[in-house]
Amino acid sequence: MGAQWKAKHKDIAANAKGRLFGKLAKDIMIAARHGADPAANARLRLVVEQARKVSMPKDTLERAIKKGAGLTGEAVHFEHVIYEGFAPHRVAVMVECLTDNVNRTAPEMRVLFRKGQLGTSGSVSWDFDHLGFIEAEPATPGADPEMAAIEAGAQDLAPGDEDGTTLFLTAPADLDLVSRALPEQGFKVLSAKLGYQPKNPIDPATLSAEQLEEVETFLAALDANEDVQTVYAGLAG
Repeated sequence: MGAQWKAKHKDIAANAKGRLFGKLAKDIMIAARHGADPAANARLRLVVEQARKVSMPKDTLERAIKKGAGLTGEAVHFEHVIYEGFAPHRVAVMVECLTDNVNRTAPEMRVLFRKGQLGTSGSVSWDFDHLGFIEAEPATPGADPEMAAIEAGAQDLAPGDEDGTTLFLTAPADLDLVSRALPEQGFKVLSAKLGYQPKNPIDPATLSAEQLEEVETFLAALDANEDVQTVYAGLAG
């Protein structure tokens, strides 16, 4: 929830492993357009590290790099599209898609939003901040996240999803700059990407268990779509 909605239940997460690999493969292909060598392509290197972190098969990873770099002779074209609207109970939602066929994705989004409300461009994005999100972990003993954020030029920081990690927040234009500066402050960058954070998130405690389940089910259905890369929900926590 918060900056990026993630399925809570382990069974959902396990079933989504294949979809996760598909999403990462798209990110890898797009990053590989700027070169197939991770050592010389910072964006590709970060996505490859994310893929290895979730145990993406080596042949799947290498195939995505070659395809994105144009080494297989296949043309790769993905269009970046964002859909805005509301989940049940007026929870704001932004859905980031990478699709090779908008004429397929658009009607699928309309169907998925039937249990909520599909909005127009700008209908909920005003209630989200567009930010850079950098997940990093200490690489040297005693590395201070707050000092690192100040020295690297991050706007803010928060605990990461895993023990010991920190989420550094940046202005969109500063994402690469801060990513390069954090290692000098004793932090290893695990991921770096642009995303959205709700300005006025709804506290899940204000929803009944049934209402929250309806919201979670709606968000899970969006996340399961093959063209959806990331779902951002206006929920706190």
